[in-house]
Formats: sequence, structure tokens, C-alpha cells
Amino acid sequence: MVGLIDSGQQPTTRILAMPRDTNPAGDIFGGWIMSQVDIAASIVAHRRARGRVVTVAVNEFQFHQPVFVGDVVSCYAQVAGVGTTSLTVQVEVYAERNRGTLQPIKVTEARLTFVAVDEQRNKRPVPAE
Repeated sequence: MVGLIDSGQQPTTRILAMPRDTNPAGDIFGGWIMSQVDIAASIVAHRRARGRVVTVAVNEFQFHQPVFVGDVVSCYAQVAGVGTTSLTVQVEVYAERNRGTLQPIKVTEARLTFVAVDEQRNKRPVPAE
């Protein structure tokens, strides 16, 4: 699969990693990155499902590089598959370390599954495109 950043796609989310987001070693806490991935994936899933979705699985999560305070973290998300009531979303995370070079580094990738739900939190079909 061609990287989402290589496809010319705009990031789904962007955020600056701050000191409050660090672990005891001083790197950005992995759980913070996981949260950013879930947010980005849910935006794309909600848009495709045309309504509320809930995360039901983190199918895959790989950390390739650490994230540091001051990095601009960009999450690129796209729907990778659609079932009757579920959607799978692929997310790639890039960090801009030296913002002057504009050379992003792929730091994380993940695949999450969402289920579309109605107002009573019951499963509902994902609409056809």
C-alpha cells in the first residue's frame, strides 16, 4: 500500500506534542499517540458511516520511532474496508521533528475497527456510498 502521506492526502488531524504528554523517560507517552490515532480514525469512520461510531477493536498498532516534545504530529486516516455495520480504518502517523526541513518521519501505524450505532447505541448498517 502506498503511504497515505505519499498519496497527497491532507492529514486528518495535526497536533503539537507538548511536555505534559511525556512518559517518565521524557518521550511522548505511547497512550497519548494511541488516543490521537483513535480520534483521527473516528473522524473518518464517522464521516463514512454518516453518524455515530464506536471503536470496537485495535487490530494492529506499531510504533516505529519515538515522538518528542515539539514534534508536529500528523495523523493520516482512510477507510480500508466496510462491512454491514463495521468499518476498518488505516492510520499512519508522521512527526515533523525539524519543522524547517519539512521532512516528516513515519512514527506509528495502526488499523482500527468501528461499528456504526444509532441513538440507542444499537448496531446499524453503514450506508452505501
